[in-house]
Amino acid sequence: MTSTFDPIALDKLKARIQALRAKTIANGCTEDEALSAAAKVAELLDRHDLSLSDIELRASQCERKVYETHRKKRIPLDDCIGAIALFCDCRVWREKNAAGEAAYVFFGLPADIEVAHYLAELIDGAVRAELGRYKTSTDYARFRHQDRHLANASFALGMITSIGDRLVAMKKSRDQANETTGRGLVVLKTSVVDAEFGKLDLKLRNARSGSRMVSMDAYEAGGAAGATLAINPGVDHAQPAGKAKRG
Repeated sequence: MTSTFDPIALDKLKARIQALRAKTIANGCTEDEALSAAAKVAELLDRHDLSLSDIELRASQCERKVYETHRKKRIPLDDCIGAIALFCDCRVWREKNAAGEAAYVFFGLPADIEVAHYLAELIDGAVRAELGRYKTSTDYARFRHQDRHLANASFALGMITSIGDRLVAMKKSRDQANETTGRGLVVLKTSVVDAEFGKLDLKLRNARSGSRMVSMDAYEAGGAAGATLAINPGVDHAQPAGKAKRG
């Protein structure tokens, strides 16, 4: 698939994401750092979108980008993947490879799926890093050995739910700010992605969501890290980088 996006602008966005990746993912960032990085990448994405004309957006072709889990079993990211796709105005579905390992396929405009893949990698790593730290805490030490598997799963669920809720809140704030530009960017991008997605003619089904046992102490500990964070991407929507706004 081809795209009418400015390749130089897209390359610049990818370079900025790589710089953020080097600072966060490699070091096993905290939830606070993950959300701060998400806010920063949202700013970069919005500036990229505002640099494009409506004609360019309508003519753009969607692409796929796959995030490999290298796991056969369910992972915490499952409960946040929809929020990531929403945050990045793209679609996502789950597939399995020949080895039975799960992968998430992001589908959307090139810049959006690049950011979605980065956030999936970032959040997946953040949950693993925070869980590792939680396992060294005095609160965790109080769990009996036979209860620690449940504590691990509960902590991860609490954290991933907290991150997902915050991504949804950040997305709402971004959309409201973008509306002040007078351009219906979200509506326009959604119509492009929906049209391209319809051409795929995929046979998707909704995943079953059964009830799960949780340890409330561990669940609340997982959600507590980001519960009081004040997230403000701080985007100056009046001055998009790159080309001037065109109709």
